[in-house]
Amino acid sequence: MSELILVIGSKNYSSWSLRPWIIMKQFGIQFQEICIPLKQSETTNQILQYSPSGKVPVLIHNSHIVWDSLAICEYLAEVFPEQHWHPKNNVHRAIARSISAEMHSGFQNLRQNMPMNCRAKLPGQGLTLAVQKDIDRIISIWQECRQKFGINGEFLFGKFTIADAFFIPVVMRFVTYNVQLDNVSQNYVNTILSLQVMQEWIAAAKVEADIIPQ
Repeated sequence: MSELILVIGSKNYSSWSLRPWIIMKQFGIQFQEICIPLKQSETTNQILQYSPSGKVPVLIHNSHIVWDSLAICEYLAEVFPEQHWHPKNNVHRAIARSISAEMHSGFQNLRQNMPMNCRAKLPGQGLTLAVQKDIDRIISIWQECRQKFGINGEFLFGKFTIADAFFIPVVMRFVTYNVQLDNVSQNYVNTILSLQVMQEWIAAAKVEADIIPQ
């Protein structure tokens, strides 16, 4: 297997980059990492050297370039089919893809009012009625998946899958803004935070020098 290169943004802020990074780490897939600080004067030009969309993350594999976090994860699922990217049951797999797509395209109020910031502690900040509606929907997804599909492990579908990777930035937001959770959701948050690869990401985020004041 040729070397893979994953281009990501600042670990403290880049929720989109976290998703493919953490699942590749969790599955032991070797890759070279290029981290570009976000919102700096040269950020756009640096990203455009690798990504046709001008956004991160982007995966480079041989001469192939794959951008967008969901496309990257689906591409990797084809390149490394031996890993547990999706639930084996076709109905469960369809639901896992559905919630991943919903997370990928939705929850704009949460994204805008509670941006990912691994270093910060901002309890209650940004909590509007619209944000609470997003939070309630996410909690209902977690509860349903854990209760219906998670009996064989601690993740949404038992074993770690792409669906978990897509909700991990939400976990970090809930920690930063001290979102109040039910027991099922809090246990899921604790499971994610206990991952060695998650702790590796958080530790790296805490020592980054770049700051986005807003």
